[in-house]
Amino acid sequence: MRIIIYTKDACVQCDATKNAMARSGLDYQLVNLDQNVEAIEHLRALGYRQVPVVIAGDSHWSGFRPDKIAALRSLATAGA
Repeated sequence: MRIIIYTKDACVQCDATKNAMARSGLDYQLVNLDQNVEAIEHLRALGYRQVPVVIAGDSHWSGFRPDKIAALRSLATAGA
Protein backbone atom coordinates (compact mmCIF):
# COMPACT_ATOMS: atom_id res chain seq x y z
CA MET A 1 0.00 0.00 0.00
CA ARG A 2 1.31 3.42 -0.90
CA ILE A 3 1.36 5.92 1.97
CA ILE A 4 1.77 9.64 1.33
CA ILE A 5 2.21 12.20 4.10
CA TYR A 6 1.54 15.81 3.14
CA THR A 7 3.54 17.98 5.50
CA LYS A 8 4.96 21.46 6.09
CA ASP A 9 8.13 22.74 7.71
CA ALA A 10 8.05 23.29 11.48
CA CYS A 11 4.87 21.24 11.96
CA VAL A 12 4.83 19.37 15.28
CA GLN A 13 1.97 17.04 14.31
CA CYS A 14 3.72 16.30 11.00
CA ASP A 15 6.91 15.35 12.81
CA ALA A 16 4.98 13.15 15.25
CA THR A 17 3.24 11.40 12.35
CA LYS A 18 6.51 10.78 10.47
CA ASN A 19 8.21 9.47 13.62
CA ALA A 20 5.33 7.13 14.46
CA MET A 21 5.29 5.78 10.90
CA ALA A 22 9.04 5.19 11.02
CA ARG A 23 8.82 3.45 14.43
CA SER A 24 6.06 1.25 13.00
CA GLY A 25 8.29 0.26 10.10
CA LEU A 26 5.95 1.77 7.53
CA ASP A 27 7.38 3.14 4.29
CA TYR A 28 5.96 6.44 3.18
CA GLN A 29 6.44 9.22 0.68
CA LEU A 30 6.64 12.82 1.86
CA VAL A 31 5.16 15.78 0.01
CA ASN A 32 6.25 19.07 1.56
CA LEU A 33 3.61 21.68 0.85
CA ASP A 34 6.10 24.49 1.46
CA GLN A 35 7.94 23.23 -1.63
CA ASN A 36 5.01 21.81 -3.62
CA VAL A 37 2.19 24.37 -3.44
CA GLU A 38 0.31 22.69 -6.30
CA ALA A 39 -0.52 19.79 -3.97
CA ILE A 40 -2.44 22.16 -1.68
CA GLU A 41 -5.33 22.34 -4.17
CA HIS A 42 -5.57 18.53 -4.22
CA LEU A 43 -5.89 18.48 -0.42
CA ARG A 44 -8.43 21.31 -0.42
CA ALA A 45 -10.52 19.35 -2.93
CA LEU A 46 -10.56 16.51 -0.40
CA GLY A 47 -11.76 18.95 2.27
CA TYR A 48 -8.54 19.33 4.26
CA ARG A 49 -7.35 22.61 5.70
CA GLN A 50 -4.56 21.46 8.04
CA VAL A 51 -1.53 19.19 7.94
CA PRO A 52 -0.42 16.54 8.17
CA VAL A 53 -2.68 14.77 5.74
CA VAL A 54 -2.04 11.06 5.32
CA ILE A 55 -3.33 9.17 2.31
CA ALA A 56 -2.99 5.40 2.51
CA GLY A 57 -4.79 3.52 -0.21
CA ASP A 58 -8.48 4.46 0.00
CA SER A 59 -8.11 5.85 3.53
CA HIS A 60 -7.08 9.38 4.41
CA TRP A 61 -7.04 11.61 7.47
CA SER A 62 -5.64 14.80 8.92
CA GLY A 63 -3.64 15.38 12.10
CA PHE A 64 -1.56 13.08 14.26
CA ARG A 65 -3.62 9.88 14.58
CA PRO A 66 -1.77 7.10 16.43
CA ASP A 67 -4.88 4.89 16.11
CA LYS A 68 -4.83 5.15 12.31
CA ILE A 69 -1.08 4.52 12.19
CA ALA A 70 -1.53 1.41 14.36
CA ALA A 71 -4.25 0.19 11.99
CA LEU A 72 -1.88 0.65 9.03
CA ARG A 73 0.81 -1.28 10.90
CA SER A 74 -1.67 -4.11 11.52
CA LEU A 75 -2.62 -4.18 7.84
CA ALA A 76 1.03 -4.24 6.79
CA THR A 77 1.80 -7.05 9.26
CA ALA A 78 -1.20 -9.10 8.12
CA GLY A 79 -0.24 -8.65 4.48
CA ALA A 80 3.41 -9.62 5.01
